[in-house]
Order: sequence, then C-alpha cells, then structure tokens
Amino acid sequence: MLTSKQRAKLRSLASTEPTIFRIGKGAVSDNMIQGLDAALTARELIKIAVLKNCDYDGDDLMRLLEMKLRAEAVCRIGAKIVLYRYSYKEGIKHIEL
Repeated sequence: MLTSKQRAKLRSLASTEPTIFRIGKGAVSDNMIQGLDAALTARELIKIAVLKNCDYDGDDLMRLLEMKLRAEAVCRIGAKIVLYRYSYKEGIKHIEL
C-alpha cells in the first residue's frame, strides 16, 4: 500500500514519462496483460491511455489492471492511468520511495 507522499512522488515522476500503452475497443487481452507485466518489470512505473472507444470505464479498467497485474494504481487523470509495481529484476534502476 502506497502512502500519500509516495503517490505524490510517483505521480510527479509519471508526468514526464511517455504513454506506453493505449487501450481501446479490444479492451484487455492476455497478450496485453503480458505486455503490461513485462513493462512493469522493466520500468516499475507505466502510463496507459484509455481511448474513448474502450468498453470499460476508466476507474473500472484501473481496478481490473491493478488486480490482474498485482500492481498499485497511482492515479487516474482523465484518460490516463498510472500503475506502479516494484520490480525484483536485477540491473534496472529502481524508483526510490
């Protein structure tokens, strides 16, 4: 569970990060979950865009991804979702909380 200070720090870091996934009409497939899982392992912090034609509401999609990826939802601002998960992979730069 993230504290409010940790969330604020992650939110500020995410503001400069590019959006690496877009979720639209196809919604959430197993391939997308695998891609998001790999991205979280490599980066720890990812930003996802929710397109207008997505079948899910932004909050519902955020909770679904949080559950499937075992990640923490940092925030949802408009059509953007930010997720964080600590990576145990060696050789990557970890985010200091």
